[in-house]
Amino acid sequence: MGKVSENKFVGQPILRQIVNILPREKFDELVIRLGSDKYYKAFFSWDQLIVMLFGIFSRCDSMGEVCDGMRALGGKLNYLGMESSPAKSTAGDALRDRDEELFRLFYFALIAHFSPLLSVSRKKKGRKQGVSFEEFYAFDSSTVTLFSDVMKGVGRNPKGDGKKKGGLKVHMLTDVHADTPRFVKISEAKMHDKNFLQYLNLSEGSMVVFDKAYNYYLQFAKWTRQGVNFVCRLKDNARYEVQEVLHEKKLEKGEHAVYKVEHIHVQYIEKVETGTEGKKKRKKVRQTRTLCLRLVWYRDEQGRKYKFITNNWEITDEEVALIYKTVSTD
Repeated sequence: MGKVSENKFVGQPILRQIVNILPREKFDELVIRLGSDKYYKAFFSWDQLIVMLFGIFSRCDSMGEVCDGMRALGGKLNYLGMESSPAKSTAGDALRDRDEELFRLFYFALIAHFSPLLSVSRKKKGRKQGVSFEEFYAFDSSTVTLFSDVMKGVGRNPKGDGKKKGGLKVHMLTDVHADTPRFVKISEAKMHDKNFLQYLNLSEGSMVVFDKAYNYYLQFAKWTRQGVNFVCRLKDNARYEVQEVLHEKKLEKGEHAVYKVEHIHVQYIEKVETGTEGKKKRKKVRQTRTLCLRLVWYRDEQGRKYKFITNNWEITDEEVALIYKTVSTD
C-alpha cells in the first residue's frame, strides 16, 4: 500500500480543527463585498475572526487577556495561520472600527453551509418531542448585569421586591429544531420586550412561542392575518371576554393535564388611514378591534397552573401546552 497523504486532524489543536472546517471562501467573498480589509495593512478580517474565536474558547474576559494568552503560545500560532499575537491596541482598534456586519453575515452563511448537518434538515417536517412544525421558534430575552453595586446608578429600578437589572438586554429568536439563534438584538435593560416582536421576520405556517412578557395583541393580530402561529402565556392581569367554554374537566389529585379551554376575545388598538382617494393628506385614526384566541388552562406535574393563548385552532389542546413545555426552562 502506498503512503496515505490525506490530511488528518489527529494531533492538531482543537481550535485549528474548528478553523479548518470553516468555509474560508465564503468569508473572503463577504470581505470583498463589504470592503472590511480596505484600510488595513496587517490585521485582516480573518485574523480578527481567529483572535475572537481564541478568546471565546479560552473563556477570556478582555482583549488584553486574549492577546496575552496568544502571546504565551509563542511559535504555536502557526497552527492558526498567524505569525504572532496582535498587539492589544491593534486588536482593540479593529474590534471598535471594523463593521460587525461582516461577522453577522458570516454566521448566517455558516448556518446555510452546515444546514445538511443540522437536525431540522434531516427530516423535512421534523418533530421535536411530538411538536410538528417545519419552522418552530422560541423568542426570549436575557439581561446582562453590569455590577450595579460597583457602578452606582446603572440599570433599571425594580418593581416591588425585584432585583435591580443592569445595563443590557439580549433579545434572541432561536430555531428550536436546529438549536441555533436566528435573530439577536441588544438593547438597554429598560426596553420592554414586546417592542422587538415587530423585528421578527416569520414566514407563513411557522410557530413561535414566548413568555407572558410579550403579550402584544396588535402584533398577534398582524401575525394572524399573515398565517403565523404563536403560543404565549397570558398575563395575570389580562382583560378578555369569554365567548364559549370549549372544554372543562375536574382534575384528580396529582393529575397534570388541560382542565379548561375557552374561546376568548381580546381588544387592541390599531391605527388606520382614513380619507378619500385623491387627497394628498390621509389621516391615521385609532380604532379598537377584536382578536379571537383560544385560551388553554393547564396544570403541570408540580401542580403549577398556566394559561396559554394561541391563534392556532387546529392543533390539540394538549399540543398547545406541549409546545410551551418544549422550550420552557421553568
